[in-house]
Parts: sequence; structure tokens; C-alpha cells
Amino acid sequence: MIRTLWVGLVSLLLTPWYGLPILIRAALGSRRLGQTCGINPRKWSAGILWAAGVRVVIEGAENLPQERPAIMVANHQSWFDVFPLVAYFPRDYRFVAKKELESVPIFGPSWQACGHISIDRADLSNAIAALESAGKVVREGAPVIIMFPEGTRSATGQLGDFKKGAFVLAIQAAVPIVPAAILGSNEVMPKGSWRIRSGTVRIRIGAPIPVAGLTHDDRDALSRVARGAVARLKEGAPLQGPWDSVAELRGSNRSRTKGGT
Repeated sequence: MIRTLWVGLVSLLLTPWYGLPILIRAALGSRRLGQTCGINPRKWSAGILWAAGVRVVIEGAENLPQERPAIMVANHQSWFDVFPLVAYFPRDYRFVAKKELESVPIFGPSWQACGHISIDRADLSNAIAALESAGKVVREGAPVIIMFPEGTRSATGQLGDFKKGAFVLAIQAAVPIVPAAILGSNEVMPKGSWRIRSGTVRIRIGAPIPVAGLTHDDRDALSRVARGAVARLKEGAPLQGPWDSVAELRGSNRSRTKGGT
């Protein structure tokens, strides 16, 4: 409990210290906003991880496309999935995350000012608009879009079903899917608990899954391939795969469909 209170105190101090400069520069239209958004969130998250006694290990950073956009999909089980990515992710990035984060004082407006994307999955039109915004970010720059396709934190640590938005976006934008597994965060702070424990969070980044030649009809097969890759990475599989073939899944699905008609 003492650690949890300590992390809370550090967060209360660091959030305005690093968040207010972002809001001020956004309000003034400062040219330094981009630089501040690149530095301040990383320092903020690193400070929280330090207070929590959490060590971060990243494996497979070489699998991230360099100077080209990509969409990284990862499992989600704890708030401590996010802090390690913010602090130590080796590429420029944008998150697509739940809309409720907008209401967090200082953090929410700073999050938006830095170009991260909020999505309300209960509102179809909002979800579509959010994906369109993410597509615009991909077309206008070369960040990695980070998404948690389970849609919510897993209470058990087991990998849930993947929603399709990330895969529709990847196909439309013609950018690869990068699977990733986050390990250890559930032990640091499980869903439904405020207690924080020290520990190690390991991020395993797998080889990209290409989307060249895929169409909107392939979104389900791409989702299943990506989920399988994340599941294998969680289990310790080699970072290079091999992953299942989208073409094979597409063919098997069409065969089953024909057989059932």
C-alpha cells in the first residue's frame, strides 16, 4: 500500500509538471509543441515507472519498420502496459485508446494536444471517425499507431477476442501489422486493483505481418493471424514467427462458406 500511495503522489506531481507545458504550447500554437510531446510524456511515464519500481525490457525493436508507418497490436491487461510503451517505445508513436481518457484532468487535454486518438466503441460513427483520424495520421507522417484490439484490459491475463478496427485501418492504409506481447504488467497492477507491486514488464515485438494485396474482406483473417502471433509471443515463441498465412486462412474460410451453402 505504501508503494501505491508513493506512486500516486509522484503522479500528482509529475502530471502538471510535464502536462501543463504541452497545454500552454498547444494554446500558443508553439512550434516546439511536437518536441515537447516527444519528450515530456516519456519523462512522465519514466518517473511513474521509477516510483513503482518497475523495470522495462524491450525485445525485437529491430522488427519495427524504420521511417515507415505501421500499426502495432498488443495484448492489454494493466495500466502498466501503457507506461512502459510511452516511456521507452523506440519509434514515434500515437495511441488509439478509449475516449474516457479525455476527461482525466491535464492528462486528457495533453493527450489530445499531442495527437493521440480517442475512440468511443459504443458509438459507431465516433469509432469510424477515430479510425479515419488514425488513417490521416499514417498518411501525413510515419508514426507507429499503437492499438489494443481486445478493447479493454483482461481481468485474467488471458488473451481476449480482437476487434476489427486495427485490421481495417491496416488494409486501408496499406501498412503492416506488428504483433507485440506485454508480459508482467498484470503482476504489477492487475485490473480491478489499485495495489502496485514492483516487477519487470517485458515487451516482445514480433516480425511484421504484411497486408499487401489484402482487401476489406480479409480483415477477419488478418485479425486471426495477428491474434495468433500475439498469443505465441506471449508464450515465448521466436520473435520472427513464422506466423500463419492470411491467404491460407482466407482460402479455408471461403472453402467452408462454399461447403455450407
